[in-house]
Amino acid sequence: MIVDCHTHIFSPEIIAGREAHLQQEEWFAHLYGSTNAPMAGARELVAEMDRCGVDRSVVCGFAWNSFDLYVETNSYIADAVRRFPDRLVGFANVLPLDPRAPRELERCLDLGLRGIGELKPGGQEFDLADDEGLKPLVVIAKENGLPLLVHLSEPVGRLYPGKGQTSPRKGFDFASRHPDLDLIYAHWGGGLPFYELMPDVREALANVRYDCSASPYLYSPEVYRVTLDVVGREKILFGSDYPLISPERYMEEMDGLRLADEDRAAIMGGNAAVLLGLETG
Repeated sequence: MIVDCHTHIFSPEIIAGREAHLQQEEWFAHLYGSTNAPMAGARELVAEMDRCGVDRSVVCGFAWNSFDLYVETNSYIADAVRRFPDRLVGFANVLPLDPRAPRELERCLDLGLRGIGELKPGGQEFDLADDEGLKPLVVIAKENGLPLLVHLSEPVGRLYPGKGQTSPRKGFDFASRHPDLDLIYAHWGGGLPFYELMPDVREALANVRYDCSASPYLYSPEVYRVTLDVVGREKILFGSDYPLISPERYMEEMDGLRLADEDRAAIMGGNAAVLLGLETG
């Protein structure tokens, strides 16, 4: 089974209203102001999955500023999962500090969504250090066994739209305070897995997995081998960040590396299947 654990979809209404949202949503304009920035709906995603041989995809929405757009997007994701129940797994998103967030997450649970994210501290104007503000969201995640997908970014290297400033240090501290929370840190955790060479860091991050989303933009393909050597195959998840990058590009990179079959199988779907409780037969 191949599982893409990090994709984004938009409803047809939001795609059609792109220009209006560019005027009203600062973070959306930051990431989608360019006409080259692609947007896709559920049907386009499933077509790309078919083309690339992906069996299941985790679908996320966007880091809106408007609460109503979260409700609309969460409802669209739930409908997409109903239309493609054997292909899509839905994650809910909310403004973490909005007092309406807990009720919306409960609604999403009732709709069958199975995780939270992708949370983007920069775009959603919160800090992972804000334990009091994040407490309602964290409690719901823990009580319901929901994985939490969080955007982290590398503190060095080039700047790009959406990079943000949520560093590996912030991710480490958050995970240390919540050892019973299933965490997925996007984009190789901004480099956090490399610190797991330190035994105390490795112990503190036992509950963390890393996805490889946006890897072709950020790292050379050798990042797979290095991360495998440091953290082991069980902690790495395949995530494409589609429609930003096609899953095919990651597969081509891994083809060139000639990874061991068991390593590639774990990264490409085995680990996500265990985390999300997916049937593999």
